[in-house]
Amino acid sequence: MENKLIIEEIKKLKIERNAVILSHFYTRSEVQEVADFIGDSLSLCKAAVNSKADVIVFAGVHFMAESAAIISPQKTVLLPVPDAGCPMADMVTADSLRAAKEKHPEASVVCYVNSSAAVKAESDICCTSANAINVVNSIEDREIIFIPDKNLGTFVSLHTDKKIHLWNGFCHVHENIRDENMQELKKLHPDAKFLAHPECRPEVLEFADRILSTSGIVKEVEGSGSTEFIIGTEREIVRILKKKYPDKKFYPASEKAFCYNMKKITLEAILNSLQNMEYEIHVPDNIRVKARKALDRMLEISRS
Repeated sequence: MENKLIIEEIKKLKIERNAVILSHFYTRSEVQEVADFIGDSLSLCKAAVNSKADVIVFAGVHFMAESAAIISPQKTVLLPVPDAGCPMADMVTADSLRAAKEKHPEASVVCYVNSSAAVKAESDICCTSANAINVVNSIEDREIIFIPDKNLGTFVSLHTDKKIHLWNGFCHVHENIRDENMQELKKLHPDAKFLAHPECRPEVLEFADRILSTSGIVKEVEGSGSTEFIIGTEREIVRILKKKYPDKKFYPASEKAFCYNMKKITLEAILNSLQNMEYEIHVPDNIRVKARKALDRMLEISRS
């Protein structure tokens, strides 16, 4: 079936099901075209909370759909491709986190949303790259176990006086951006502003003009007088920005900054999901209630 016909059928089914499609910035361009809301992890959490729909189709990865199911238990949350996961989220488990909590009993656990529901349930508060510094500084305890992204945790540690225990996790997309990439790009485009995501390696962040979440990068371009940018995050953002600002120039920090799990979500998968109500995300109540407390605390910080 051609994309045009698939899109028409998706639009029809969205009305019939009272469904919305929430899409992450890193998904395919054609998927974003049928989405009702496009954003990063924080904005997608808020969109799930605020949605009046009965069905949420999550064009993203597993932990994102889980988060929507945690904060909107009365809604049906569908993940079109059930094996669209996040390798970084798999780098921490509830058992390994419990062991770390025993080792550091005085520490609060700050959990990046890129983690499973079971891990969130073992955490005190969640964060995203957009609010991680504010979340950490909002905690009274002087010690923090920060999971699972060591690069984001290292960045946060530069903006707090708290003792941060880093987890040895990372995002393979941002790890693929290397300092040698930046040295070459800076020579080729000396006037370009480098906007970097805090999941990048610390040595890469040293080159950055601004360190921002994905939505922060998009907003920075919008408000900036600069006309050239090196974009230090998943390369789909370069395509989005080129389309939105054709008079400006954008360069990916690395062609290897590619999230293959996000790209698993296709129009065909979304159509199948709406037709057959597949694949529904279920979070057991004993986990959901605990995980919701951590997410709600994060959302409260974001509102203040």
